[in-house]
Amino acid sequence: MIDSPLQVEAPETDSGTLSEQVFRRIREAIVRGDVAPGSKISEPELARTYGISRGPLREAIHRLEGQRLVVRVPHAGARVAALSLAELVELYEIRESLEGMACCLAAERLTPQGIDELRQLLDTHERDPAFQAGTGYYLQEGDHDFHYRIIQASGNGMLVRLLCGELYHLVRMYRLKVSATPNRPRQAFAEHHRILDALAEGDGELAELLMRRHIAASKRNLQHHPLVTDQSR
Repeated sequence: MIDSPLQVEAPETDSGTLSEQVFRRIREAIVRGDVAPGSKISEPELARTYGISRGPLREAIHRLEGQRLVVRVPHAGARVAALSLAELVELYEIRESLEGMACCLAAERLTPQGIDELRQLLDTHERDPAFQAGTGYYLQEGDHDFHYRIIQASGNGMLVRLLCGELYHLVRMYRLKVSATPNRPRQAFAEHHRILDALAEGDGELAELLMRRHIAASKRNLQHHPLVTDQSR
């Protein structure tokens, strides 16, 4: 069930625009955990909440399925994705390998300007109030995301489509779950700086190794995080 706090402030007359707006709001609610993994998606309730007809709503839900955030369960309808611990480990193993590759490629292709922009990005992350308080890491999406920017810098279209498209928001959902693990925000920030230093040196082999270690550390945290282990029971 998705409650009214996510309601669109004002109705849109263009169904495509409204479908896009609803899609983004439901996606963010799922990623941030406002809608619990495994929750049933009720089309009638969503249609009433957002004042949207079933056609555009189904389009939004279909797009959420494409991003692996919603799954169709036989005889039960659509539900928010809920990965088992084994599936999460597999997802992080994929990340470890492919993001390591992306780092190696990015080391060859990043310009001095691109390196400076990544340093500015980490400066922004360090100033984030949640990070300063030690309660979480800055996890805005897209160009505000350190991982996203490195994958884009790899110049490999297939990696970009997979890691910044198909799997991106599913990964974000679980990154957010573990971002507040005690001491992890500072540790992750230091790891990001070491990765960036290797990229600045053009050392793809070291950048790949450091990224793989970084994601492996996140995977270990994930495997022992109560929000994840409770969900997987």
